[in-house]
Parts: sequence; C-alpha cells; structure tokens
Amino acid sequence: MYTITVISGDGIGQEVVGRALKVLDAVAKKYHHQFTFKHALAGGAALDAVGVPLPEETLDSCRASDAVLLGAVGGPKWDNNPPHLKPEQALLGLRKNLGLYANIRPAKIYSALLDASTLKREVVEGVDIVVVRELTGGIYFGTPRGVESKNGEAIATNTLTYSESEIKRIAESAFEIAMKRKKKVCSVDKANILETSQLWRITVTAVGQKYREVELSHMYVDNCAMQLIRNPKQFDVIVTENMFGDILSDEAAMLTGSIGMLASASLGGKVALYEPVHGSAPDIAGQNKANPIATIASVAMMLRFSFNLQKEAEDVESAIQKVLDNGYRTPDIATANTIRVGTKEMAEQICSIILRQ
Repeated sequence: MYTITVISGDGIGQEVVGRALKVLDAVAKKYHHQFTFKHALAGGAALDAVGVPLPEETLDSCRASDAVLLGAVGGPKWDNNPPHLKPEQALLGLRKNLGLYANIRPAKIYSALLDASTLKREVVEGVDIVVVRELTGGIYFGTPRGVESKNGEAIATNTLTYSESEIKRIAESAFEIAMKRKKKVCSVDKANILETSQLWRITVTAVGQKYREVELSHMYVDNCAMQLIRNPKQFDVIVTENMFGDILSDEAAMLTGSIGMLASASLGGKVALYEPVHGSAPDIAGQNKANPIATIASVAMMLRFSFNLQKEAEDVESAIQKVLDNGYRTPDIATANTIRVGTKEMAEQICSIILRQ
C-alpha cells in the first residue's frame, strides 16, 4: 500500500492530475496494489481557501506520505498579490521544506511526434536528454531580497548564492544518472562572469574525478541555449543551477513537440515530489484540451523512483508510446492525419492499453 498526497493546484492542474490518478487506478487494478490518495491544497486554491499558498496541513500531509503528486499552480487571478502571497511560493516552500534539491527533467522525443516538433526531423530524431536542475539554492532562495526605495526610486534586489556542499550533492546526482545512461555529463554555468559559477565549475570538476567512466564537459549557459536548438543530440545529462535549469529544461521540452509532454521528479528528501513541467494554463482550464501525458509520465517516474515498481513504470511509459503510435493527439501535439482527443479521452486510451498489455 502506498500513500500519495495529491495537490491538484490551479488551472489545468485539476484536470491532468485527475486523469493521472485514473492511470494509477489502472496500475493498481492490474498489479493488485493499493494507492491511497490524500488531497491537499496549495497555490491559488489554498490562497482562496485559507489565505496562504502553502498551508501547514499540506506540508504535514506531504511529510506523512510516500510521495507527492502536484498539478500546477498560479494564474492571473493572483498576479497582483504581494510576493509572499503568490501561488508560486507554494512550490518554493514544498521544495525547501521537503529537502528536494534535485529536479530530474527528462526530454525524450517520441518517434510518433517527430513532426510535432517545431524543429526539423533530422535535428530532433533520437533526442534523449535529462536535465538535472539544482532546486533549493541559487537566486530563487538567496537573501537579501526585496524592493526598497532609495533616492526617490524603487530598487529591487535578488541574491545569488551557492555553497560547495549544495553543488557537490547535485553534481553527484547527475553523475549517478549518467552512469546508467551514456556516461556523459555537461555542466552548464556562467563561469566567465559569475563567482558562483566559478565555484560551480571547480566543484563539479572535483566530483567528476570520482566518476572516471563519465565524460564531463562544461558549457556556458548562453551557448547551451543555442546548442539545444542547433544540435540537441550532443547532450545526454545536463546539470546546472536553479535558474539556468528552469529556463533550459523548458527549452528542452519544446524539442519534444510540446511542454505538455515533459515530466519531472524532485528528489533529495525522504518524500519525493512529482509534477508536470508545464504551468496552470488558465486559458484552456476546464475545456478538456490539456495534455495529461506530462502528468501521467510523472506518475511513471513516481512508480520507479519512490516505489521501486519498475515493471509498472515501464507499463505506463509503454502505454503512452502506443497511444501516440495509434495516432491519438491532444490539441497541443495534433497534426494532420491524427486523431484529436481531449484530456479525458487521452487518459482513457492510456489506461485501456495498460490493462491490456
């Protein structure tokens, strides 16, 4: 029996998480597991209900669970809230309080979606990248921060800080993942300008000495952003700091045809968190248009990393592949001669294949 705290969040989070739970139900039925879902609030939904983006009750539920499944948070409704009352503070709070320092974001192109990518087929065919993003340090968490008035004008401050230990542990995560893949790590920084990046490069290089089988390279973040579009197949595992990873992983997502395809796992603490990389997309919320595959693929990562259910994870991933091969597409990945379906129908197709295969 596995207990999962479910935080649907805002916008399309409600829809895609609901469909992912149906997939877990299918897995439970096939393999005779029991998944217990504890629903909790975070983000805008929590602000509306209790006035804070991350209630203590939600944190308590997460800590007492085997894993956490999150949909998405945010939306224009809360754009004018003060910084500490913005929905996104829930994400930062979850990462910090659960000790989730390693964000694993795979970006793999499905053969059936080669024509859905905005890049040429020969550029994206065979792309299989994992971005390992440091998640609890850097400019998102640095202090001092804030906005103050000096000499009659507003001045905003954010602080970028990294310690050697923070860099070491995320580097070790990247090298361990690389050992199970093509044994290539590209560390991305801005060491020609930033002291934090200079420490980053020195520390990652030192960690690499322990992994002699892994080929380590270094790349400036601006060049990496270009190379991801120019020649993405050169990459296997990319490891980088918090803000760079946030940007680069979204860029990598578009290689796959849609950000609606990109899953993620946040690891490091006793309880891991799984979520799609996409946002709350309020413009299509409630319209049965959202792509549930990123959330369903996140569930597959949960089965693998938190529950050690390898066969079940492979079943979910295989079902996603087969549904795409059969021509089913949500609007974000639909092309000519494909079968356009909604959020609910896509998940139903995946569940059906899980139970049959």
